[in-house]
Amino acid sequence: MHKSLFTVAFLLLGIFSVTAQKEFQGLAVYESKTSTSDMKERMQGNKDITPDMQKMIEERMKGMFEKTFVLNFDRSASIYKEEEKLDAPGQNGGMRMMSSMMGGGGTYYKNVKDKTYSVDKEFMGKEFLIKDALPQLEWKMESETKVVGGYTCYKATAVKPVGATDFKNFRPKKEDKDEAKKEEKEKTTNFMDEFEVPKEITITAWYTPEIPVNQGPDSYWGLPGLILEVSDGKTVILCSKVVMNTKEKAEIKAPKTGKEVTQKEYDEIVAAKMQELQEMRGGPGGRGGRFGR
Repeated sequence: MHKSLFTVAFLLLGIFSVTAQKEFQGLAVYESKTSTSDMKERMQGNKDITPDMQKMIEERMKGMFEKTFVLNFDRSASIYKEEEKLDAPGQNGGMRMMSSMMGGGGTYYKNVKDKTYSVDKEFMGKEFLIKDALPQLEWKMESETKVVGGYTCYKATAVKPVGATDFKNFRPKKEDKDEAKKEEKEKTTNFMDEFEVPKEITITAWYTPEIPVNQGPDSYWGLPGLILEVSDGKTVILCSKVVMNTKEKAEIKAPKTGKEVTQKEYDEIVAAKMQELQEMRGGPGGRGGRFGR
């Protein structure tokens, strides 16, 4: 009799444990800001851009480079989405496309148990579903600590290769000192030719073991605690709010809409389209020159 009671109690304990793990869920809000100082300096040196044009461009850039994201997570998976808001006045399709390329839009799903991710993206009017293995960075644990949002965080760094479609890390090429070459370049190239992407960057992350989940914002994961802050090249992602054991449970599921591609295939599609646009603008009869003039 006692043995039967013990067996039933053991089974119930197992069921409650599984249910508790399944029901556990947290929410973190992140503010993402990308530095645009180098682009502003380049605009100031361009005679074709009036002060009014520069002000308008800077306002639109702010909407593209300053975003709020929400991370819903449990013990094995998470979804990371940009907080929904109305488009800024005057934001056309091109600006929305660039905003999407900067990391906005879509749902970024990470399954740290299976080490896979899925993200739905819209590019040039077409919907894509990127499915691939999670990037595994070789994190170097540091002894430095600091407090983020009331949580004690530890520092970790890693070197990350930069993809061809990582537009957040675009940087202007150095100005050509030779005036003749500079003028010739302005006649034959367009805006995108003035930028380059570094091959790799050093990532700095701050994680807290006080929230023992293997999760973080965007594509970041793999540390023994929730990542509350990330410095990714010119971009800083900082957690502004954490809610544990949320009452309203989010549906943490992978997106399913769009043409299924790998990350490499998607990068190649974007690179080919960008090249096509450059050729259209800079080729015979096209609107060549800087800023598509």
